[in-house]
Amino acid sequence: MSALLILATARGTIADYLSALILVYTLLIFAYILSRMFFEFGGRVPYARQSNAVLEFLGQVCEPYLSIFRRVIPPLGPLDISPIVAVILLQFVGGLVVQVVNG
Repeated sequence: MSALLILATARGTIADYLSALILVYTLLIFAYILSRMFFEFGGRVPYARQSNAVLEFLGQVCEPYLSIFRRVIPPLGPLDISPIVAVILLQFVGGLVVQVVNG
């Protein structure tokens, strides 16, 4: 009986961890999109290593996932809706995975 209790607790902990991981990745995608927009409108100070480092980190973390959607969804003029679709799909599929793990 105690083994089932430990297993149930571990499943809940793993589900909470996955939920937090999905939330953090979603926030990173939003930070990447907003910082990229800010820097494209001239918000970057020339030769600022900190802003370049932040944008490079966010790009390396978020771009592999976003590039999947950019290949499928073409931009509508200057508007790129692929990050919106990527975040919605991440939340939906992530919620399903968390529910399956949680039981």
